[in-house]
Amino acid sequence: MAKKDKKNKIEEVLTKKDKKKADKKKLEKKLAKKVAKKKAEKKADKKKVAKKKDNKKNSKKAA
Repeated sequence: MAKKDKKNKIEEVLTKKDKKKADKKKLEKKLAKKVAKKKAEKKADKKKVAKKKDNKKNSKKAA
């Protein structure tokens, strides 16, 4: 009986570790998505700024 309990305990510990690893991977994925989104937003903002500058140049040329 004692042997079986010990084995179950070991398995329990292992599953806890696996769960932590899985949670960590999930968190890392979430973080990566957030970072990617931020980068994409920054790129879009840069494009907007560049477009505004171009529009200003073009309006000066037209005037």
